[in-house]
Amino acid sequence: MYISKLSAENLRNLEAVGIEPCDSLNYLWGDNGAGKTSVLESIFVLSRGRSFRTTQPSELAGTGGKSFRVYAETVEDVGKTHRIGLERSGTHWRGRIDGEDVKKLSSLTRQLPLVLMEPDSHLLVNGPPESRRKYLDWGMFHVEHGFLDTWRRFSKALKQRNAALRQNNARLLDSLDEVLAEYGSRLDVLRKRHAGMVAEKVGAIMERVSETVPDVELEYQQGWKAETYLESLKDRRKKDLERGITGSGPHRAELKLCCNGVPARAVLSRGEQKAFAAAMLLTQANLLVDGGQKPVLLLDDLISEFDTEHFNRVLRCSLDTACQIWVTGTEKPELDPLHRVFHVEQGRVRELV
Repeated sequence: MYISKLSAENLRNLEAVGIEPCDSLNYLWGDNGAGKTSVLESIFVLSRGRSFRTTQPSELAGTGGKSFRVYAETVEDVGKTHRIGLERSGTHWRGRIDGEDVKKLSSLTRQLPLVLMEPDSHLLVNGPPESRRKYLDWGMFHVEHGFLDTWRRFSKALKQRNAALRQNNARLLDSLDEVLAEYGSRLDVLRKRHAGMVAEKVGAIMERVSETVPDVELEYQQGWKAETYLESLKDRRKKDLERGITGSGPHRAELKLCCNGVPARAVLSRGEQKAFAAAMLLTQANLLVDGGQKPVLLLDDLISEFDTEHFNRVLRCSLDTACQIWVTGTEKPELDPLHRVFHVEQGRVRELV
């Protein structure tokens, strides 16, 4: 799948952008603050219904600060074309696919899978466990049938159990524990299986990205110590009641990243951590391709995060996925004629020919 047309209106400093990218490498070139990242952000917003730069949707709107629109035409590998759009006006979101309103923004996400690398991607290695849980979950979203329903049911039951704990409602806790254990165990099985798939691939990709990082190892930890999740919930109930929160489960799971048995964040330099994170994200892209869901790759400002050699290594690995790639940078590149270069200046984007 790739984007054949992209337009953005009033998103940050992009007043009225309309471009036709190629299905391979697209390079956005311009000065800092010109709007290059905003173009990538528009694609991310169209897919996820949120930004990777801010948690405040109001910050996305440009002049007037009230509304913005993003529209794209996508082409599947079989040649089928779709039209997808997202508009925010005030506090209201409106998403459309092929002219029909969507009830949930997750429908747009399914239509436009993507993988993002940006300056904060190193948090995948040295950040909190939540960042690695999200990595696993997004890796499964497009290719694991039933994942989203399982995740939603688990999240709902967890919220209800936490409320029951604060209310000290023992009768309700008995029934909620059964539901939470059922969907929590299902989610754990899915995550464990996906973590194993990542572990099988990431080493080979890591070797291509950086030769200095030692042997990498991944270990998934489920988030409870008892034999079953239901036993854990029962064993911890007294402590959970005291704290008013569920202390065990998939929401406490961890994907440990190690090098020669030592936590990666403890032994790798900042540059090596960035390389490890890039290898993890490239692994995610490859697994999506293997699952029949070719994503769009967004590589934001990586030239400032890596030296030229390692940037080129990441770019070659990205090209090998055969996915559409969007790259931002401050220097005009020399690319293959089959690739496209767009100059971004003060929120305006034009193709260089």
